[in-house]
Amino acid sequence: MSPDRRTLLRHASSAGVMSALMAWGGWPAQATAQTASGWNKAAFDGQKLDEVLAALGGTKAEAAGDVVLLAPDIAENGAVVPFTITSKLPGTKRIALLVEKNPTPLIAVYDLADGTLAEIQVRAKMAQTSNVYALVDDGRRRVFAVKEVKVTLGGCGG
Repeated sequence: MSPDRRTLLRHASSAGVMSALMAWGGWPAQATAQTASGWNKAAFDGQKLDEVLAALGGTKAEAAGDVVLLAPDIAENGAVVPFTITSKLPGTKRIALLVEKNPTPLIAVYDLADGTLAEIQVRAKMAQTSNVYALVDDGRRRVFAVKEVKVTLGGCGG
C-alpha cells in the first residue's frame, strides 16, 4: 500500500522544517531554556513568596502604579488563566509572575534585553482563589502589582 498524498506532504514538510532548523543552528534557545546556565532552580522550588523573592535576589518590593497586571476577576477554569503584565519603568530588566497559593508560586520569569517592550502575556494554572503578583525589576528597585483572582474550578490537581 503506497502512502497517500497527505502523508507524503506531512513527512516532507516535517523534514523541511528539521532541515531548516539544523541549517540555522539547531533548536531555538527557548526550547532549551530550562537547562540553560541561568536556570534558577531555587526560585522555582520555593514554596512561599518570601523564599521565591529571596531566590530571585531580593526580599523587598514596593507596590507601584508603574506595573500593570491584567487578569480576570473570576477564572471559571483554573487550568488556563490569562495574564498580561506591562511595566512602565524605563530599563525594565526582569518580569516575574507569582501565584501565592499555588503549590509552586513562581509561574514564570522573563529576563528582558535592553530596548525590549516590557509587556508579557502568559497563561497559567491556578490551584485556588489567590493573590497574583507581577514583580518587575529595573536594576535599581523592585516593584509589583497585585490582584486577587477567584477560581471557581481548580486547575492544579483540583
